[in-house]
Amino acid sequence: MPVTTPPFDPPSDRDVQVVSAQLGRPARDVVGIAARCVCGNPTVVSTKPRLANGTPFPTFYYLCHPAATAAVSTLEANHVMPELAALLEDETVAAQYRAAHESYLADRESIEHVDEIEGISAGGMPTRVKCLHALVGHALAAGPGVNPIGDLALERASWSPSRCECRAYDGIADAGVGAGGGEV
Repeated sequence: MPVTTPPFDPPSDRDVQVVSAQLGRPARDVVGIAARCVCGNPTVVSTKPRLANGTPFPTFYYLCHPAATAAVSTLEANHVMPELAALLEDETVAAQYRAAHESYLADRESIEHVDEIEGISAGGMPTRVKCLHALVGHALAAGPGVNPIGDLALERASWSPSRCECRAYDGIADAGVGAGGGEV
C-alpha cells in the first residue's frame, strides 16, 4: 500500500470527493492523501493543523477508509486499548512510541505551526493509548516500524491494507476504481 509523508502532492478533486463520501460529510482542509488502498482510493487523509475556520486540529493523519475504520472500532469495542497500553511499560516499546510521537509532530509541523497544539500529537502519544484510529492512521501513513502501537493494532484488525474493501463511489470520476478489487 503506498504511504506518503509530507510534502504531499495536492489532493485531486476526486480524492476529496471520495474522502467526503467515506466520511459522510464534506472533507475539510485536506493537504494530502497519506495512505491509499491497493485500488488507489484514500485510506488516510492529512488535514491542515489549523482549519479554515481557525480551529486548531491536532489529528494530522485521519483514518477515512470505512472498512479500516470499522475494523479499528471493533478493536476498541473489544477493549484492546488497555492491553496495548500495558506494552508501554516496556522501555523499548515506550521509546519507540515516543519516537512515533516526535515523528507525528515533525510531519504536522512541516505543514504549519499552530501554537495551541504544539507538542500534542494524537491517539494518546507519547504516554497513553487513547485512540486506535489515530494510531493506525499514523502507522499506515508513516509505514511499518514507525508507530509500534499502531502497527500492532493494524496486525490485530480484521481489515488489511493488502486487500481492497472499497465500495464503488458512484457519481465520482473513475467510479469503477475500488469496487472490492481483491488482494495484491
